[in-house]
Amino acid sequence: MNTLRLLVALCCLFALPALQAADDLKAFPAAEQGMVRHVLRLPPQGEEDEADLKIELVVGRTLEVDAHNRYFFAGQIAKETISGWGFPRFIVSPLGPLAGTLMAVDADTPKVRRFVALGGEPYLMRYNSRLPIVVYAPEGVEVRYRLWRASPGTTVIDRG
Repeated sequence: MNTLRLLVALCCLFALPALQAADDLKAFPAAEQGMVRHVLRLPPQGEEDEADLKIELVVGRTLEVDAHNRYFFAGQIAKETISGWGFPRFIVSPLGPLAGTLMAVDADTPKVRRFVALGGEPYLMRYNSRLPIVVYAPEGVEVRYRLWRASPGTTVIDRG
């Protein structure tokens, strides 16, 4: 009998993370037509360590472009609070036209595959491993992220 209880307890213990993962998405609605819901789950880092971390959302597309010019898309990432839950969700607008620098390039130069992101300032948010980051983006748009870490110390600025 004790063996059966132990077996049931172990099964529940291993199933718990899967149940929690499903439960924490209840607040986030399914993606509308033409959109895709991307879910980012961050690993726990410890309370003090998470305060030193930021996440940068990077959205764009992989395209064939020349290797000499810099390209970007117009568009934005909007933060919305889910009514009744208080959780944030992030919605990517349809990507605008491709823009870039205008350096003249030899027409025979082969194109390269490159990820082209939204232009403008980086979209940074605090690191929180207790809640998934949920991003709704148009179909065909890639959602990536970059981890930023603060340096361990601070530096005094001279009063010059």
